[in-house]
Amino acid sequence: MPPMAESKSAAAAIERIAGVSAWAEQVRRSIELVSVHQSNVLILGPSGTGKELIARAIHACSRRSARPFIPVDCAVTTGTLFASHMFGHMKGSFTGATSATLGCFRAADSGTIFLDEIGEMELELQAKLLRVLQQRVVVPVGSHEEMPVDVRVLAATNRDLTKEVEAGRFREDLFYRLNVVTIRTLPLRERPEDIPVLAERYLAELSARHGMPLCTLSPTAIEVLQSYAWPGNVRELENVLERAVMFSSGDEIDPDALTGLMKAGGPLGGAASASGPMAAATTQGIVSPTPLPGVFRVEPKMRSASAAPTPAAAGEPDASGNGWPTLADVERVHLEKTLAATMQNKSLAAKMLGIDRSVLRRKLKSYGLDESSTESDGESG
Repeated sequence: MPPMAESKSAAAAIERIAGVSAWAEQVRRSIELVSVHQSNVLILGPSGTGKELIARAIHACSRRSARPFIPVDCAVTTGTLFASHMFGHMKGSFTGATSATLGCFRAADSGTIFLDEIGEMELELQAKLLRVLQQRVVVPVGSHEEMPVDVRVLAATNRDLTKEVEAGRFREDLFYRLNVVTIRTLPLRERPEDIPVLAERYLAELSARHGMPLCTLSPTAIEVLQSYAWPGNVRELENVLERAVMFSSGDEIDPDALTGLMKAGGPLGGAASASGPMAAATTQGIVSPTPLPGVFRVEPKMRSASAAPTPAAAGEPDASGNGWPTLADVERVHLEKTLAATMQNKSLAAKMLGIDRSVLRRKLKSYGLDESSTESDGESG
């Protein structure tokens, strides 16, 4: 790869570590510093915080960038398949070995191997990995010949390896071999100032890559996102944004397109303390899951005697004594059911009904159903 192309690739890889927080700036500086060396790097932090992005950025900024980057999921590379997968095998070395394979280490020769979820690796397999890191050679299954490999090792885990070593679940010597340089990621809840930057970038990617509408977040929606605990970190943020784009009727995402799509606890961490559409839904009925992951439905309770009368069902006398409901009666009931099913999410309700949200608001007002429209929409008026 020409030097100019390598420089652009490295810059793009570092820019993928988005954010304006002190942590984001420090990580970008750390990547630039460690990438010029050949030392092993251990990346620690919760799931969904971008550990593989950091590993890829280190590789892209290193002198090995033109060579392979081979990611390995250590959580699924177990048992008898480990040696073959990691070190390769010779033809005929076991039943089904109809051809020779390189294995991950030889495939990454002169490049970088990324050992993801290293904390999940079994103790017996840790010993085999340690020998490769110490000797810089691999022995394919079915062979006795040592084959040298020139590989830089980057590893990541969401576990506390110090505690794992103390508990006897992780080899101390392997820990020190991997832990030459450490980079730690932060959960999203500890860097809320990065959320608007991450959201803007992901919304642009949704539009460019998947042909979805290019949406922006309203100021109130950003506040909601920044108040949420994000147990799934950046990965959960991306899921919430993608669903919000699907359920927004305009090009601006309001809070009502977000709150109902998060966990039942909402941004404040509990159904009882939730605000906006979630609170309204909780007072009206029972929150229940729908087939769409992360989206919840309210099953309405029977209205009290003091509440406004419900229009009669077809074929039953209504409050006025008429034996057949009017079209207005049917429309009102359908609007109430749609609002309940969408947990007062007016953007989603408008989309389900096939009308613009401004039309929905006028209908709700005409039927006296707009009591909480200001609260639910995050708008005035």
